[in-house]
Amino acid sequence: MSRKRIVVKIGSSSLTNDRGEIDREKFNDHVHALAALRQAGHEVILVSSGAVAAGFARLGYSSRPVTLKGKQAAAAVGQSLLIQSYIDGFSEFGIIPAQILLTRDDFTNRERYRNAYAALMELLERRILPIINENDTISVRELTFGDNDMLSALVSGFIRADQLIILTDINGLYDANPHQNPDAKRLDSLTEITDEMLGFADSSGSKVGTGGMQSKLLAAKTALSVGVPIFIGQGTGQRKLLDIMEGKGDGTYIANDIRHSINISQQWIAIHSESVGKIYIDRGAEEAILFNSKNLLPAGITHVKGSFQKGDVVEVFGANGKIGKGEVTYSSADLRKVIGKRSEIPRRRSAVTPVEVIHRDKWVKI
Repeated sequence: MSRKRIVVKIGSSSLTNDRGEIDREKFNDHVHALAALRQAGHEVILVSSGAVAAGFARLGYSSRPVTLKGKQAAAAVGQSLLIQSYIDGFSEFGIIPAQILLTRDDFTNRERYRNAYAALMELLERRILPIINENDTISVRELTFGDNDMLSALVSGFIRADQLIILTDINGLYDANPHQNPDAKRLDSLTEITDEMLGFADSSGSKVGTGGMQSKLLAAKTALSVGVPIFIGQGTGQRKLLDIMEGKGDGTYIANDIRHSINISQQWIAIHSESVGKIYIDRGAEEAILFNSKNLLPAGITHVKGSFQKGDVVEVFGANGKIGKGEVTYSSADLRKVIGKRSEIPRRRSAVTPVEVIHRDKWVKI
């Protein structure tokens, strides 16, 4: 098997016992399986839940806290316990872990997004195993249902992983809720995540975790949109992750034949950016950017809505509605001066002003 870049997400229920403490048997099983992936030559990034679950017992709670301050306090205690357990476990294999705590703001803020990417690339280059978790101690929105599932999808996208593996306590996706319907059939493979699947997915999580199957489907849909294949399922033993990579996993494989070529800037625009304006274009420009990979030029623009600056992200509308998003090289004021004009005219404005309004590398189709 060729060398792959693999993101593995392990949830709280796969790490802890019923009392909320780290289950050593489960934990060691994961560590050995991750080490086997590394020994096979693969790059491995771990997204690990478990901080809140591991910490609440040490605070004297009899079960997972329900208040925000309780969750944050449990995360503060549990995160150090969790990472120390990983350090101890991987030391047997000569693997050095690195802790990275992220929030959604680290993705929506462009500079922090790029910094996180650069740090991860440096760690991988130096053969360090990044262990990523949400920063539960200071987060508010990020403590909501299923965030680490989505976090693993976002990470797999922006590092352009070859595979996302989401380990859970259920052996894959079913055509109905297997807990309620004894005739439910497992789906061994899928090429897309539909709204119907999201509708019947069970959104209840375990008592020590925050995510459910709906969370995993949403994460899978996000990863698939940027070309990352996903596995959702379970397994035991040192070879479980290798078996998954060889197509022998106990779960559901989600992939299609379209490997999207989307760079880090395009991913940020598509998934994380906030649009601050609208550009409307004619049919010729629509065909050029949608089907011929061309830049958007002033000649194809019919009108502009909103106020924006150079470098902002705007939505682009064609004849039948929104067709994509892109980063503009003009402010709204400057763009209104050259709407509909051919490229020779805006070129004379300044030697350093680009001709294109949106470059194809800063454009994503919706």
